[in-house]
Amino acid sequence: MLGVHSCYILISFMDQNSALITQVGTWLGTGSLNIFGMQLSGKDTQGAALSKLFNGPLLGGGDILRNSVIPPRAQAALDVGDLVDTQDYVDIVLPYLSKSEFIGKPLILSALGRWIGEEKNVLAATEAAGHPTKAVIYLDITEEEALRRLSVADRGRADDHEENLRHRLEEFRNKTLPVLEEYRKLGLLININGMQTPERITEDILNQLSKRASA
Repeated sequence: MLGVHSCYILISFMDQNSALITQVGTWLGTGSLNIFGMQLSGKDTQGAALSKLFNGPLLGGGDILRNSVIPPRAQAALDVGDLVDTQDYVDIVLPYLSKSEFIGKPLILSALGRWIGEEKNVLAATEAAGHPTKAVIYLDITEEEALRRLSVADRGRADDHEENLRHRLEEFRNKTLPVLEEYRKLGLLININGMQTPERITEDILNQLSKRASA
């Protein structure tokens, strides 16, 4: 969720980039953008900004799972920061994309399908739901930067402690980076330098999407 200060910045950004936003929005249509990055890379910030810019819901697999009735094995995986078994993920998360309230809107997805092979399920599910995947955005930061951000952040969740974060970074490195490589092969991946200010990152994302809209 965007804070008051961030909302003011975003409104100013929208005023300054209205033509760019309109171009990208027309190209995006009712499609979806899937945003990836290691923990503390800014996925939530950029997801919220894109959701506001294009008037589309922001959907994260973790949020969907935490608000669904899930098997104990899936809850146990969530509790320790592991990825949920692919079959549970496909059965619980992906049908959510077809909800009637999303018809006619683009979807902003927060790292849906983080285990190798799940990208195929996500691509099929977004297509079937009428929200075909138009691009996959990778916010690229170093693990050292993720740990630095943790050290200066005031976060309340137990799973944000350093030991748990290191485990999540290992999960990202071993399981999710191969997913991004598959998206790269499909020509869907957009690399974004996540070490910049949030405003500059949003601008870079829009500029890269604009290039695709113009292609």
